Amino acid sequence: MQELNLILSQASPDGGASTLVFILGTMLVFYFFIMRPQLKKQKEARKFRENIAKGDKVVTVGGIHGKVLDVNDKTVLLQVSKGEIRVDLAGISAGGAADGEAIQAAR
Repeated sequence: MQELNLILSQASPDGGASTLVFILGTMLVFYFFIMRPQLKKQKEARKFRENIAKGDKVVTVGGIHGKVLDVNDKTVLLQVSKGEIRVDLAGISAGGAADGEAIQAAR
């Protein structure tokens, strides 16, 4: 108990308030520079995947370029140079559409 009194007596009168302001400021910086941009990227990726349609040219997360032949709730059928593959919808990269030349060059 004496140790607690000693610690409390050494603290400055406004120490609690400045610590609270520092913690809240750190949380705000963390939110605006880390969390908010990440949430925005996730939202854009989800929107991109929801709008994939037959005929779109896409790239998988693994780097496979293909043309969408069919879209189900959870999978996408892609036409690649030597055939067709079925890929999980989450495996489609939200970085953008595939280059048509890259698909033709693979043939």
